[in-house]
Amino acid sequence: MRYLLGYDLGSSSVKASLVDADSGEALASDFYPKKEMEIKSVKAGWAEQDPETWWANLKEATRSVLQQAQVDTSQIAAIGISYQMHGLTLVDSDYRIIRDAIIWCDSRAVPYGERAFKDVGGDKCLENLLNSPGNFTLSKLAWVKENEPENFARIRYYMLPGDYIALRMTGIANTTPSGLSEGIAWDFKENAPAGVLYDYFGFDQLLIPDIAPTFGVQGRVTAAIAKELGLTEGTPITYRAGDQPNNALSLNVFNPGEVAATAGTSGVVYGVNDDAKYDPLSRVNSFAHVNHTASQTRVGVLLCINGTAILNAWIRNNVASEGISYSEMNEQAATIPVGSEGLSIIPFGNGAERVLCNEEPACSIHGVNFLRHTKAHLIRAAQEGIAFSFKYGMDIMNGMGIETKTIRAGHANLFLSPVFRQTLSDITGATIELYNTDGSIGAARGAGIGIGIYKNPEEAFRTLKRVAVVTPSAPNIQAVSEAYDKWKKQLIN
Repeated sequence: MRYLLGYDLGSSSVKASLVDADSGEALASDFYPKKEMEIKSVKAGWAEQDPETWWANLKEATRSVLQQAQVDTSQIAAIGISYQMHGLTLVDSDYRIIRDAIIWCDSRAVPYGERAFKDVGGDKCLENLLNSPGNFTLSKLAWVKENEPENFARIRYYMLPGDYIALRMTGIANTTPSGLSEGIAWDFKENAPAGVLYDYFGFDQLLIPDIAPTFGVQGRVTAAIAKELGLTEGTPITYRAGDQPNNALSLNVFNPGEVAATAGTSGVVYGVNDDAKYDPLSRVNSFAHVNHTASQTRVGVLLCINGTAILNAWIRNNVASEGISYSEMNEQAATIPVGSEGLSIIPFGNGAERVLCNEEPACSIHGVNFLRHTKAHLIRAAQEGIAFSFKYGMDIMNGMGIETKTIRAGHANLFLSPVFRQTLSDITGATIELYNTDGSIGAARGAGIGIGIYKNPEEAFRTLKRVAVVTPSAPNIQAVSEAYDKWKKQLIN
């Protein structure tokens, strides 16, 4: 028997899955904590997490999965890691954490990225880096340099969250080209770290860990960590990627014209291009996909919307009836007509939105009628508003050559809602295919590619199961279009 272990480090939880390499079946899965991990926000727009919390929850998830599966851990052939993108994790020369990680939804670095874009030159940034430095990892490091010089002076390596987890497991510090590109630290023309930005910010490139391939042996579990996690010493880590490229991998999205989506804490649409295109306004972003190489261009175009399922959670916690489940919310939303009888919700209430050029418009509710609208209307309007925000961003992607005729997504989070997925299909005209997979299972399959169990992605995903298909509903399209037009006018105004 051969097994593959996959981890998905999110901002809400850490999930682990153990996959039978031959059948592709997940033998065991679990996540911790059972309530969302704390995100510290000591100032407006800030978002930090303690990496020790990530590690503690990874240990719990590993323990649970191994207890469920009861396998010989020496038969775990490889480990894959998926992780929340863009986070800044700093370690000293002893590989100890220097400060809490500044995570993806923290917006304090926006001015630093904007100044770099202006000073380095917009054309230079876009042509070489495919993006503005924006609010990404390298700009976050610039904030630390200016505001916490004592911490900056202690840095041996700056790392992404997944790089840190791999370091903790193997004792080896490294990153990947795709990881550097998600921090806007990879030069696509030079096929090397973005020297122009390191020079501009005054960063020594010695702060970059060694660069390892996305697929392949990146390190092996140490004896001490094997004992701590219940694994076998020497088990290799053979795959690592940010959560959105990994979500695309999980859905067998590798090639031009293929599109993946997710609607978790943030909402993402991710399409693959075979040339290095970019949006001049950086409203959507282009990163090296997991299978990008110098000889084969595979660029993932990523639309990210912060205020998606977090809005759904806010509605549940603050508006809906106490104790209601998400499935019950979905049932209530379905009782309300398309368009929520004139009620609209702009969902952007979770920090700077790249799709809106890093503006922070906040969430807003429009058209409330006290004699008509109920909690159920608010639930539906929230889900429609999230779908409309996807449409708004996907129109930008379409202008870059990313067609969205078919969207693949995991059968999870907001894609469990019939209202959300039907609205998204109706407003985009796309067919939505839902699959029984997730990030941790995808990371396990990626590890199988990295260790050579699977010769190619086709072999790795031959057992991927489609569980549902959603197609546009002709009777709804006019009403949905009218509701979207109203929503868009309210957003622009």
